Amino acid sequence: MLAAAVCTQGHEHVLDMAENLVLTTAQYLILPYSPRSNGGGLLPVPVKLLPLCPLGISQSSVTALPGLPVGFSYPYPLMDTYVNEGQAVNIEFRSEAWPGCEEFSKYWEVDESSSALEEPAILTGGKKRERNSWFRIEREEKFVGGNAYKLTTLAGTIGTVPGPWENAPQLVLTNDTAKTFLVKFHKVHGDTTSTSRLEKLGLRMFPFY
Repeated sequence: MLAAAVCTQGHEHVLDMAENLVLTTAQYLILPYSPRSNGGGLLPVPVKLLPLCPLGISQSSVTALPGLPVGFSYPYPLMDTYVNEGQAVNIEFRSEAWPGCEEFSKYWEVDESSSALEEPAILTGGKKRERNSWFRIEREEKFVGGNAYKLTTLAGTIGTVPGPWENAPQLVLTNDTAKTFLVKFHKVHGDTTSTSRLEKLGLRMFPFY
């Protein structure tokens, strides 16, 4: 039954910035759609001083930094290598550059702990088959010059609030449409296993790295 809930028919394929299909076999940078965004690409960062782990997810405080690449996969084995709109997927950071907290996975999840806020943080440390690690990519609106998408879960939409580090936008689960984080996907080309200079620089932008 769970696998059936994950796999549904009739979905449109998600497209990247080059209008190509987003694939589960590739890696992507999740970038803010608007050039007027207050931050850059996405990085794993603590959401509070103590405890530091698990890490949350924030935009870089420097808009020019692309963040760390991610990969998409399905919670249950599927033959489809395309990422479809509205279909549950796991999101996982895929980078050798990592600030610590190695005991936690790089899969994203919604904070469901007893200390979670009203707008719970999006954290690392998720598990593929746990529902709080299921995300959907939905087309928000067709804009001239590209496609804008939003990330959603079973409980709401992914938005941003000012985070604890230089007020860099932090990803949270919200029902406030004004906070919705519109994104686009840039495919990473070349050697995706090596750690890029920009990835290392992005992690050093935060004082605890």
